[in-house]
Amino acid sequence: MPTYTRPVLLLLCGLMLLTLAIAVLNTLVPLWLAHENMPTWQVGMVGSSYFTGNLLGTLLTGRLIQKVGFNRSYYIASLIFAAGCAGLGLYIGFWSWLIWRFVAGIGCAMIWVVVESALMCSGTSRNRGRLLAAYMMVYYVGTVLGQLMVSKLPTDLMSVLPWTVGLVLAAILPLLFTRIIGQRGEQQESTSIWPMLRLRKARLGVNGCVISGIILGSLYGLMPLYLNHQGVSDAGIGFWMALMVSAGIIGQWPIGRLADRFGRLLVLRVQVFVVILGCFAMLGNAAMAPALFVLGTAGFTLYPVAMAWACEKVDHHQLVAMNQALLLSYTVGSLLGPTLTSMLMQSYSDSLLFIMIASVSFIYLLMLMRKAGEHPTPVAHA
Repeated sequence: MPTYTRPVLLLLCGLMLLTLAIAVLNTLVPLWLAHENMPTWQVGMVGSSYFTGNLLGTLLTGRLIQKVGFNRSYYIASLIFAAGCAGLGLYIGFWSWLIWRFVAGIGCAMIWVVVESALMCSGTSRNRGRLLAAYMMVYYVGTVLGQLMVSKLPTDLMSVLPWTVGLVLAAILPLLFTRIIGQRGEQQESTSIWPMLRLRKARLGVNGCVISGIILGSLYGLMPLYLNHQGVSDAGIGFWMALMVSAGIIGQWPIGRLADRFGRLLVLRVQVFVVILGCFAMLGNAAMAPALFVLGTAGFTLYPVAMAWACEKVDHHQLVAMNQALLLSYTVGSLLGPTLTSMLMQSYSDSLLFIMIASVSFIYLLMLMRKAGEHPTPVAHA
């Protein structure tokens, strides 16, 4: 059975369109609020409402998939996200945008759960690493292209909203021409996400998603601030951030293939060790280009490998619930990481960004190395 089947390819096409809209709005919403002279705390609250919506959407989607299947869940999630986008144009105000970004956050999280769960249910232990690598590549490429669109197109509110809403609605079209069914049928037995979080044999994967959230949340949210304090211009910051994300894109497919071939545990150990090396390189004032490239390659590929590790530890009917648990873990990490790290940077030094990332990575490395004999490394068949 081929890895990239027709449903998988069409699903990734729809994801690309959705990611373009997500990336554009995530960048422009804070700028639009700033142009309205809203105080910083209100801008932060609107951003937090989006992530709060992510948490709620993650919790709701599993039951929705069980009732209506992958295709209809995808349509509903896209329509909710489109409503959250269109609502921004009705009235510009703090409470209005707080609500609409919350709605958009629910839709985004539902889309991610549906897409990731569909890929996991469509794949096998032999090719899930490659499927998740393709998913992350599409997501990161869409993010980079979204930033390019922001730099090339008009950015006023009523110029952007029509084509972003159009992109979201257009993302529904590919799924109208295929039906996504897991290998053992589309219906999933009812499984709660909370037992998945406590499942001992999948704990390394769950912990890996939390650590990945902390790392990526800190890099996305605080790396621009770190570079700004180092005297880097806005254009320079954009270049270095693009380099780091591009490194993650380049590393997705080979690391996913290595994880399929040699086992997730070995690859996770190497990835976490490389993240620590990248942090030390940044702290040691090494050349920034190779240091950020190494950090991006290892840090941005950690999530799909950890996810694949956890998902191969559960039965097929538990995959959707496990995927919800992993995305919830990642979201919690991405909320806690920047909050704690920014407080440390404010109180002590900007270098705490890399010390924090290296510290949590070292803790996870100890988890991966502890009692290695009790954590068998699955090796896919050639």
